[in-house]
Order: sequence, then structure tokens, then C-alpha cells
Amino acid sequence: MISHIKGVIDEKFGNSVVVDVNGVGYEVMVPSSDYEDARLGEEKKFFTYHAVRENAEELYGFSSLTAKRLFELLISVQGIGPKAGIAILSLSDAEEVRNAIANADAAFISKAAGVGKKSAERVIVDLSDKVGAPSRYGASEVKSGASSEPDEALDALMALGFSLKEATAALDGVDSELPVEERIRFALKK
Repeated sequence: MISHIKGVIDEKFGNSVVVDVNGVGYEVMVPSSDYEDARLGEEKKFFTYHAVRENAEELYGFSSLTAKRLFELLISVQGIGPKAGIAILSLSDAEEVRNAIANADAAFISKAAGVGKKSAERVIVDLSDKVGAPSRYGASEVKSGASSEPDEALDALMALGFSLKEATAALDGVDSELPVEERIRFALKK
């Protein structure tokens, strides 16, 4: 299993980037926010999901561990494959997608390419109890071209073994303006 890839962005095309790791180029399919953030010649790290099928092997990459975990939850839903999972995560940043699922916002999820109303509702039903409480209430809006920074505190808690739901619950009520270390400390005290 390939957990992550760190290397220089060599090429960009479609929704994929080619990451050069010591002379070997790995094609990695990424959400549109990561695609837009990737600059040719820049060193970048992607947390990866290695999909092996009968006739293909594909790498899906994410700039944050949170996005990767959310992707893994998405593809666990019947009828949502890796391409639909990437399409859903391409709607906005991972936190906005997680929040849409927590708020049962099927209209937001169904805006993803290849995801219909019934599939979006299935995502809501299957994952609403797994993604944690909403960080804010109300309908989500698709951000055009805007990408927010990954939540490093959420990533750190997940790296410590928390599930996405547990990490989200631990950070609930912790001031997001505090430094990452302080947010983690407060979350661990809960």
C-alpha cells in the first residue's frame, strides 16, 4: 500500500498531476482544489489511496489526511467509486464537504459530476453518523476557485489515531484562531 508520495510536480493534465520521485513519475488523480494549488517544479506531498482493479491501478492523492479519510468514507458507500469520490471532494475543501454531509445537504453533494440525487442521499444516510457534528449549520455553498488551508489540528489528531468523527468532536468548541499546538492540546484535554 502506498501511503503517501512526496516529490516534484512534473506535469499537470486533466485532474491528474505527475509527481517525480527520484526519477520515477507517479500519476496521481487529485481533487480540483489540490490540482489548482499544485505548481510545476514545486515539491509537494500527497496522502494517497491506491485503487487496484481488475484492469487498472490508480493513485488518488490529497494534500491533507482529513481529505484522504473522507475519500475513504465516501468510496465505502455503495455506488460511489473513486472517481465519484474525487468529484465530491472537488466541490470544495474537505471540511465543507464533511459539513455538508453532517448537515444532510444532499443538494450540495449531488452537484458533483456523476453523482445523482439518489447517490447523494445514500452518502448522507451512510455517512452522517461517521463524519461528526456539523461545524456550522445551514446549506453549504460551492466555493469557486477558493481553497482553504487544511486543518492541521484535525490532521494531527487523526495521525494520533482518532477517527474523523472523534477528531471533529474533540475540536468542537476549540477556538479555530488559536495556534495548531494549542488547539491540539485543548482537544486532547476533552
